[in-house]
Amino acid sequence: MTSAASLTVRDEPFDAVRDAWQALLASCRAPAPFVTPAWQRVWLDHFQDGRQARIFSARDGERLLGVAPMLVDGERAEFVGHYSICDYMDIACEPGAERALLGPALEALARDGVRTVDLRGLHEASATRAAVRETAPGAGYAVSEEPEALSPAVDLPATWEEYLGLLSKKDRHELRRKLRRLESAGGDVQLEVITEASDAAQALDWFFELMRASSHHKEEFLERPGMEAFFREMTRVMAEAGMLRMYALTFDAQPVAAVLNFDLGGRLYMYNSGYDPQYAHYAVGLMSKALLVRDAIACGRTQVDFLRGDESYKYDLGGKDRTVYRMVLTR
Repeated sequence: MTSAASLTVRDEPFDAVRDAWQALLASCRAPAPFVTPAWQRVWLDHFQDGRQARIFSARDGERLLGVAPMLVDGERAEFVGHYSICDYMDIACEPGAERALLGPALEALARDGVRTVDLRGLHEASATRAAVRETAPGAGYAVSEEPEALSPAVDLPATWEEYLGLLSKKDRHELRRKLRRLESAGGDVQLEVITEASDAAQALDWFFELMRASSHHKEEFLERPGMEAFFREMTRVMAEAGMLRMYALTFDAQPVAAVLNFDLGGRLYMYNSGYDPQYAHYAVGLMSKALLVRDAIACGRTQVDFLRGDESYKYDLGGKDRTVYRMVLTR
């Protein structure tokens, strides 16, 4: 039980709270990989761009209850991250401690002259949404909220056959047909799993090639200043933290499709992917994701989160829409 007298909200240096923040994740509801200290440290190192990082912490004595990572730029504040790179953004908090953290944090921002707090990337299930609505007025902020994106996910049953039973008749038939075509392709067709930092570092060169080959938008994404460097360090750090799970579909040991995922809290978060268009006849892009789902079921995962975007393959694989919200606080 936490007493009000022992609870304090502080503005702490990142490294002072990092280890306790990592331990806190085990108590959070469905913590997203983008709100882990591993991810946030790398993001700040590459994209902070002179803005002030403020890490608000709620503690019961010295026990950490929650962390609200914010970026402040003059009269404006937002979560650490950017919606084009971080599909979800939020605080990390023990259930029930959201208001105790956010109320004082918003009051501190208001005292420092912040007039707009732009909170993007809030998952529909986030307890932060209700906490913001309740605490923001006390700090002098009016609150508006709007849907920002769709983020499909599929809840996984215990077996592959049960999963197939969740799909529509058409999607189930198509998936089985394409799997049979893949199995009849000839040669050695394998799904490889990469989790170690050293293996991932070697894989990124061909992963980038597959991303660029599969989509002009992905090619443009990788051409953004600093993006490849961020990807390389982020992949290493997430692997070292035990959160990386990359799948490679190979034909005779040659990668023809790959998917980079984060593995956290029993869920797989499907972050990015690519495939070789020369193998489009075998639907290798879709098949790499279908086989990923099959492996996730075999490994006891409870959900595959396809993250932002309404691409058709997400629904072909059973994804159901979740909404991502943006909350804007103004004084």
